[in-house]
Amino acid sequence: MLLTIVATAVVLGVLVFVHELGHFVTAKLADIRVPRFSIGLGPRAWGFTVGETEYVLSWVPLGGYVRMAGMEELESVEGGADADARAPGEEPSPRDFDAKPVGTRAMVISAGVIMNMLFAFFVYAAMAAIWGVGIRADARLGRIDPSALPAGAVALADVPPGSRLLTVGDRDVSRWRDVRDVLALSRPGPVRLRLEGGEAITLELPEDDEERAELIEALPPAVDPVIGQVFSGEPADRAGFEVGDRVVEVEGEQTLFWDDMVAAITGRPGQTIAVVVDRNGERRTLRVTPEPTIRLIDGDSTAVGMIGVSQARERLGPLEALAHGGSETWRWTAFTLEVLRGLVTGRVSARNVGGPILIGQLSGRVARMGVEQLLAFMALLSINLAVFNLLPIPILDGGQLVFLAVEAIRGRALSIEQRIRFSQVGMVVLMALIALVMANDILRLLGI
Repeated sequence: MLLTIVATAVVLGVLVFVHELGHFVTAKLADIRVPRFSIGLGPRAWGFTVGETEYVLSWVPLGGYVRMAGMEELESVEGGADADARAPGEEPSPRDFDAKPVGTRAMVISAGVIMNMLFAFFVYAAMAAIWGVGIRADARLGRIDPSALPAGAVALADVPPGSRLLTVGDRDVSRWRDVRDVLALSRPGPVRLRLEGGEAITLELPEDDEERAELIEALPPAVDPVIGQVFSGEPADRAGFEVGDRVVEVEGEQTLFWDDMVAAITGRPGQTIAVVVDRNGERRTLRVTPEPTIRLIDGDSTAVGMIGVSQARERLGPLEALAHGGSETWRWTAFTLEVLRGLVTGRVSARNVGGPILIGQLSGRVARMGVEQLLAFMALLSINLAVFNLLPIPILDGGQLVFLAVEAIRGRALSIEQRIRFSQVGMVVLMALIALVMANDILRLLGI
């Protein structure tokens, strides 16, 4: 529980800080007065003042804001009035937000979203440089456990291991990532999978996001059981495993795929087992004792066997890592936009949307999996935050950009009174969205 709380605070705190820092820095560079920088919404809980800016933590941990002079329309929804706010009808001072050119104001408003995207970009690039990137699995099915298949996927039980998928629905697939993306974004109901050789099967995709995730996880990719890394001092290192070894058998069980090997080893914690490897065309038998390690499986703490090996991964150089960061950021941005479009068209159920409780649960779960997984989750959430903030809701950055677009087109800004009314409507819409995601979170907790 403590780890979940800390992980949630770190994830949300860092992402909100990054977003608001973008607004803050660009406002300062544009010589706009910033009375307050807040992590959280609502009344001030704690803070301090440096120069002209008050830095605070506020009571409602659902975002943050940078209040700039000349943005009086946000006072009622972002923590109260600025003591130096100008009176109605008074001309803006040179350091007020609305005294700056439209282009400058648009950059200040956009900077939060840009910072969230840059955060994801550099996280993905750093992960590729530090931990490397894994093998790009082909669209081939590994060994399927019939007992793990949900009701709508039982037809997969008879598919031979190693079968190659050609299409999922009406989409061609060549990599396993394509398979996962199409299954995640397809409409609920039947979807046809065509296999190499002409055979086709039909899956029934559930509407519930957790049930669909379980279905996708029950379909393992066919990855060769080749050792890519042996960690120093771990059981595999002591037993004589080497990079490039292909695991052929574990305790007499044939291992065609990586998941076969993992299942055979993790299910024997503390037992000394015989592992047959193919090393440069020569078979060798190595004896290793998987170290019992506690993992959270289906909510229960379970001991699994670990020997200290991983799949082949390649650490990328600086330029390649930056290119990888860009491609991953674009891929997940496109995925997020596709989900958003599905919500609008009804193809994706609103019940699939989660709020702070779900984020907290996921934060704790990925934190237990390690730093790499936590960073990947934060990068994905940062992209989601950026896309959400671009929605044309007046209280959000997207709504503020709409105000600026109207001003650029008509040659004059909306009045403060108009902006206040629109912002109040936007606040109602935002609160309705928060109520929806909170209700979804509570229903998930109750199993409904």
